[in-house]
Amino acid sequence: MYQKPSAAFIAASWIALGTGMIGYLIGLFRATMLLNEKGYYFTVLMFGLFAVVSLQKSVRDRLENIPVTDLYYGICWFATILSIVLLIVGLWNATLLPSEKGFYAFSFLLSIFGAITVQKNTRDSQARDTNSQQ
Repeated sequence: MYQKPSAAFIAASWIALGTGMIGYLIGLFRATMLLNEKGYYFTVLMFGLFAVVSLQKSVRDRLENIPVTDLYYGICWFATILSIVLLIVGLWNATLLPSEKGFYAFSFLLSIFGAITVQKNTRDSQARDTNSQQ
């Protein structure tokens, strides 16, 4: 049912994930903010990445008629939206330059986009391999 993703799309997905995460983390490392602020932004990134991977998996499971409870599905959506809201609130209240706030916002969005596409590619490749063995 699912076509194996092209090598170019797989590479682009990993590059998006890596560029977003590495850029975000380098920005945090070089920032002159307090350590607790750095910890907050790091935790928001990790929480966001986990949330979107879990959401992508639950959406895909539902598409393939694999049982996913409404509660878990709702929690996945809530966690994804919460991670984005936490980043927005943190940046809104931060004493950073607007360019720095934009940098963190877009590297975060690039990271979660990359995580979603890497998860999708992994799932597509596994589905194709499973179907070809049968």
